[in-house]
Amino acid sequence: MLGFIGGGAMAEALLKGIVANHLAQPNEVWVSDIDANRVAYLQKTLGVQAATDNADVLARCEIVFLAVKPQVAPTVLTGIKDQWDKKHLVVSIMAGIPLSFLAEFTGPARLVRVMPNTPCLVQAGAAGIAGGPNADQADIAKVKDLLSAVGKAIVLEEKLLDAVTGLSGSAPAYVYMFIEALADGGVMAGLPRPVAQTLAAQTVFGAAKMVLETGEHPGKLKDKVASPAGTTIAGIAALEEGSFRGVVLKAVVAGAERSAELGHNK
Repeated sequence: MLGFIGGGAMAEALLKGIVANHLAQPNEVWVSDIDANRVAYLQKTLGVQAATDNADVLARCEIVFLAVKPQVAPTVLTGIKDQWDKKHLVVSIMAGIPLSFLAEFTGPARLVRVMPNTPCLVQAGAAGIAGGPNADQADIAKVKDLLSAVGKAIVLEEKLLDAVTGLSGSAPAYVYMFIEALADGGVMAGLPRPVAQTLAAQTVFGAAKMVLETGEHPGKLKDKVASPAGTTIAGIAALEEGSFRGVVLKAVVAGAERSAELGHNK
């Protein structure tokens, strides 16, 4: 059985991917959340089972995702502190919460920390995975299989997960902003809004696919588009005037630093 403590947007994204890829049947998945309406929504849309409380999830499930907001982690974990045993494989997707903190509450359970992102909802996620106390390579492989079914998953040292949070964990929001800005530019240049948005989103998708499938450096691919004295290099110049790359870099680092702050507060 597969359990989720917390049924928010990230949990929903993972659940939809897991169910869609038949990694678990809906009747094998149990979800608890402080918001009863949220659980009812997941029941209705995905067919998963509603747990009576967090302890019910632990009693029924061997793999348990901790998917609550990091700010409430101490309260949630304290409430179920003495109910873990070695049968449990705990998968934390709470940003910034270190494995050492989790281990204080989960005792003999096997711990794995994951930083996924919401595009796993469409099987295009990106996740970092770090093994923790009591987890062996088979446990890490099992979690990687779950995450790989909804995107790409990379096993890393835990100390790198804050950087993963700042990059792939947070960056979907930045990319949505970029797509919105591209579409706005298209509208400004005369395109109808639906056309501009479709072209913008498909262009970002296609460019990302080029990077992943060719393995070429993004700068090299950029140079192939930017011909001398052409339209693309004129646009690149405008972006550079606005410190485009520098601002994006700062956004990623800010996210990573905030993730580290969340952990240090524990």
